[in-house]
Amino acid sequence: MWQQAWQAGNRDLLIDRLKDNANNEWDLVIAGGGITGAGIAREAARRGQKVLLVERQDYAWGTSSRSSKMVHGGLRYIAAGDIKTTMHSVTERERLMNEAPGLVDQMSYLMAHYKGGFPGPFVFNTLLRIYDFFAGKKYRKFHKIQNFEYLSPLINEDELIGGTQFADAVTDDSRLVIRVLREAQKDGADVINYMGVKSLLKDGDKVVGAVLADAETGETYDIKSKVVINATGAWGDELRGEVSEEKNIRPARGSHVIVPSWRLPVGAAFTAMHPDDKRPIFIFPWEGRTVIGTTDLDNNGIDNNETSMTREELEYLLKVANFQFPKAELKEKDIISSWAGVRPLVSSGALNPSKEKRDHSVWNDNGLVTVSGGKLTTFRLIALDVLAAAAEYLPGFNAKDSGADIFTKSKPQNPLFARLPTYLQKRLQGHYGMDGDALLAQAHDHEMEVIPGAQAMWAELRWSARNEAVMHLDDLLLRRTRVGLLVERGGLVFEEKIKAICCEELSWSEEQWQQELSRYKTIWNTYYSIPA
Repeated sequence: MWQQAWQAGNRDLLIDRLKDNANNEWDLVIAGGGITGAGIAREAARRGQKVLLVERQDYAWGTSSRSSKMVHGGLRYIAAGDIKTTMHSVTERERLMNEAPGLVDQMSYLMAHYKGGFPGPFVFNTLLRIYDFFAGKKYRKFHKIQNFEYLSPLINEDELIGGTQFADAVTDDSRLVIRVLREAQKDGADVINYMGVKSLLKDGDKVVGAVLADAETGETYDIKSKVVINATGAWGDELRGEVSEEKNIRPARGSHVIVPSWRLPVGAAFTAMHPDDKRPIFIFPWEGRTVIGTTDLDNNGIDNNETSMTREELEYLLKVANFQFPKAELKEKDIISSWAGVRPLVSSGALNPSKEKRDHSVWNDNGLVTVSGGKLTTFRLIALDVLAAAAEYLPGFNAKDSGADIFTKSKPQNPLFARLPTYLQKRLQGHYGMDGDALLAQAHDHEMEVIPGAQAMWAELRWSARNEAVMHLDDLLLRRTRVGLLVERGGLVFEEKIKAICCEELSWSEEQWQQELSRYKTIWNTYYSIPA
């Protein structure tokens, strides 16, 4: 049944199970469908626990679809003396690249060195020695100015002395969440979107379950559970507020813009120091486009709505791009889309959010286990730490790291797969894993073609609409696929084709399509376009 768990219309069957009072007691209820919640569900389900994961918006709707897309080892931690975090991060990065090629892939990074600039080549390459030692590979290489200019012909040459090349990894963050959730489903977890934890159920001071609220209908359900996991990230203080007066989370906004690769062609990720505050900003290739980001600002509170970049952030990012690549002469009109995510930093009282630690924290409050902070890269280790804290409520549970793979190995056998170019074969395996054969089997004629401006095939839109719990048009275009970020006008240059797929696979009437189109345009224009 796990293969059909998310098929269009099957959400009602899952909700019927929540209404079944004889069968609605769980070992773990997990609030939060981002990468942290997904990782916890995956590790708990494989250990035989009865798991229910709920997400009050869409999967990966929050930080986990709006990160900087980087699976990195945390080079900055070495400089701060936090060797342990770097070691864990590099190890997990290598694991993900080995397990999920096509979804988590090595990306070359370049750091330009300028006369009198910090860090200089010697200091930077000393840090990279440690970085490469943890990886067990030598990625680093210093290029003198003549060779470095070949790697980056548009680079600012003023007082340039050369550059260092090293490596980290890049991913599609929301697809990573979906793949991890599919593994959790395979091991028996139930996973529902647009279903949030409204409040906690208590027996005296002890948390014994949760009241769930369906965001689509408003209906509520009382669910018993041995432990409730609060994996809502930047929203973590909200639910924890029912059992503790502590406020530990500092929401910090990070914003990005996407431009056509022909306007700013980069074959690797550049670490550019902003001329105003010397903060490192990344300019990197992603899904056939070029991304510039990220900012790091206090978000001044958080609610159940999306966040967007400000005018000042837009100008800040354009300024660093034009400082590092003055020959590109980037303009505001070049921007295809933007996005802003909110990082769940654990507050230590630092004046600047950039100075806050990036490690995760876990709080155990009498039946409610809350986790926040941490990095996309180390989601598996974060999950194990959370389950270690939850173990006191789960008799006989063993949260020790078995070292088992995150993803099930699979290779499509459908004859269509062999006809695809190698890069699309790799993409299909990485992005869809166990579902590759089923995706190919349901593809229509000519849907193995790549959507112009994106790297997804039309068949991917059809698969996601039918099989990946799509409730709204923004789920499909902004998170299951990234067409809404990569293609002009949020992908609506292909409105008729997208409409045909949605109406066929989701049984939307003309009226429903118009409602979804209006909703999507409002979301995209408010949160993903150029700020007014």
